[in-house]
Amino acid sequence: MNTEAGGADEQGASGQNDQNNLDAMLAAARPAGSGQAGQRCGLIAIVGKPNVGKSTLMNALVGQKISITSRKAQTTRHRITGIRTRGSTQFVFVDTPGFQTKHSTALNKSLNKTVMGAIGDVDLILFVVEAGSFTLADAKVLSLFKPGIPTLLIANKLDTVHRRAEIAPWLKGMQERHPFAEFVPMSAKKRDDIERLYGICEKYLPEQPFWYAEDELTDRSEKFLAGETVREKLFRFTGDELPYTSTVVIDKFDEEKSKQYKRFIRIAATIVVERDGHKAMVIGEKGEKLKRISTEARQELEKLMDAKVFLEVWVKVRSGWADDEARVRSFGYE
Repeated sequence: MNTEAGGADEQGASGQNDQNNLDAMLAAARPAGSGQAGQRCGLIAIVGKPNVGKSTLMNALVGQKISITSRKAQTTRHRITGIRTRGSTQFVFVDTPGFQTKHSTALNKSLNKTVMGAIGDVDLILFVVEAGSFTLADAKVLSLFKPGIPTLLIANKLDTVHRRAEIAPWLKGMQERHPFAEFVPMSAKKRDDIERLYGICEKYLPEQPFWYAEDELTDRSEKFLAGETVREKLFRFTGDELPYTSTVVIDKFDEEKSKQYKRFIRIAATIVVERDGHKAMVIGEKGEKLKRISTEARQELEKLMDAKVFLEVWVKVRSGWADDEARVRSFGYE
């Protein structure tokens, strides 16, 4: 009995030491001073491998959903700018596709080019990894960073780590991999962690006038957001069965006058898949799955746009489009 109690005490003391080490490391990583007072504005890239929570982090920082999320890797396919103005600071966040290392299709080359473009000319990089984990895919993303741009290590999904003290030796190892400006263990789903991240990011932004109006949330059009919303529902309701190469094209986006509604928007969208079997999967039995995708996308768009939305969604097969550079560009990829 005494031995068990003694073991528990030793474990507790060890855990406290690890926690103290973690606190000391985080304190040492923080630069002194927070800059001069005045209006600040700057570009912050959110970068990482697929599926580490970049879009969830972006939406939390902006305070509204502008970047689509799903459990499916490679959901984000475009450089999406999210804007948040707080007091005398305007944060301009760039959510990027997860850097893809497994396949070299024309689509993936386009996505990786988007990542490279985003991190080349920013004031700050948020390198997002899962807390306690560092894979070869993470290492490949880290190798892209240019010297001279401050980089924060965002150890996301901290809520999934059972013993926080175990993060200290992992952070020490990360410190040896790259000269990170600061370590930020956090969960993008926790409001307090998001508030803390604003304060950390602020001091890295240059003093300059705002680039956008204070109430703007994104530089993307409503038409773009419509396509992204349909694509999110597509991935949500088809899961891993549907290849991530499926995409959505907006064929029509018209705002019409209405006596009944403040705003009335008519949208026609096409879901593009590569095989007939995928088309059947999206449509579902008696069209139920396609109906659910359409209904949930319409409901979300009505909230987002504060409008009545009429949405038609079709499904078409375009074999091999993800390997066709011209078609990739025609579908809106850079």
